[in-house]
Amino acid sequence: MPKRTDIHKILVIGSGPIVIGQAAEFDYAGTQACLALREEGYEVVLCNSNPATIMTDTAVADKVYMEPLTLEYMAKIVRYERPDAILPSMGGQTGLNLAVQLERKGVLRECRVKLLGTRSGSIEQAEDRELFKELCERLGEPVLPSGVCQSVEEGVRAAKTIGYPVVLRPAFTLGGTGGGFADSEEELRALMKNALELSPVGQVLIEKSIRGYKEIEYEVMRDKNDTAITICNMENLDPVGIHTGDSIVVCPSQTLTNREYQMLRNSALKIIRALEIEGGCNVQFALDPGSFQYYLIEVNPRVSRSSALASKASGYPIARVSAKVSVGMTLDEIRIANTPAAFEPALDYVVTKMPRFPFDKFTDAANTLGTQMKATGEVMSVGRTFEESLLKGIRSLETGQFHLHSPRFDGMDREMLLSYNFSESQ
Repeated sequence: MPKRTDIHKILVIGSGPIVIGQAAEFDYAGTQACLALREEGYEVVLCNSNPATIMTDTAVADKVYMEPLTLEYMAKIVRYERPDAILPSMGGQTGLNLAVQLERKGVLRECRVKLLGTRSGSIEQAEDRELFKELCERLGEPVLPSGVCQSVEEGVRAAKTIGYPVVLRPAFTLGGTGGGFADSEEELRALMKNALELSPVGQVLIEKSIRGYKEIEYEVMRDKNDTAITICNMENLDPVGIHTGDSIVVCPSQTLTNREYQMLRNSALKIIRALEIEGGCNVQFALDPGSFQYYLIEVNPRVSRSSALASKASGYPIARVSAKVSVGMTLDEIRIANTPAAFEPALDYVVTKMPRFPFDKFTDAANTLGTQMKATGEVMSVGRTFEESLLKGIRSLETGQFHLHSPRFDGMDREMLLSYNFSESQ
């Protein structure tokens, strides 16, 4: 189907300031989206409060607002600019949350603004932990024993029913903010209080911990004709329990059998079709290393930070294609070089993503890795083999290391390694 002609002006929401633990991959997506929409002849209005980005360059959008990304300011901009549509899925969780708030407050209805890409109902289904669990159960997809809680006492009761250890996942947050593992009621109470405060809707999912499982991600794309493809899959070197943004990630996966790869691929495509997402989507799985048992961890109904890695690794511009899909174009119409976007990329090389941590600059920061992201940047390396790609990545970090092996740790046992103070050793 050709692009929509009933809309002319589109408001794109950026991701706002760069925060520790929320690296700046969304600038890449936002820039691609703005340029793609202008390429199709639409007027683009961008709102992003961070001037230190490429997307806020005057050549990227027709008009740029550097205002706080809050409901109050976004409502003012919508009422003043009167855009025909709003594209929220390029600004990470920030953009998605704002779009949901504008919809709930009736601002979009008042100004007759259409929501492009994913419907608000689909966003709610993917982001609301209870609705997502119900969807998975309806589709026959395996989900962990869990409970959605809105108070500390509810959390304590749920954890007793599920059994410790448990993991806490606040709804509508980015970078694992407010989440964590609890091995006892005391740990749960402390984590739960913080998680409830940080969730915009005061909702926390408590689920059975599967720390130690393989963590696998799939980047998938769908258009309004229900054509759905997988762009690539990625495997985390670190198991479930370490945020994917803090993990060494390899693309394509290195240890999956063909049966495992196809099993998870089919599940990812089933989910994106059920949610009726139009554009890019990120699906995360936990896979038992000793069996074919897997669980759906979460779905990001938007361009995620993994999308930037997948785009660069595969040569498939996810944000550009997602933006064009959101205005009614189909994958077979969109061209990437001379190839229709409906073709799945094939990788005959290995890409490794290595996180860069700020602990050398912020020596007092807690440097224990867990479900909350700590990395502030990353490098990407390409090689013909996994070993070549991995070692290129380590060298690119410019930390003075050229290999995973470091002689200073040779004489240490597990306990000594876990208690080692890296800040003091710099």
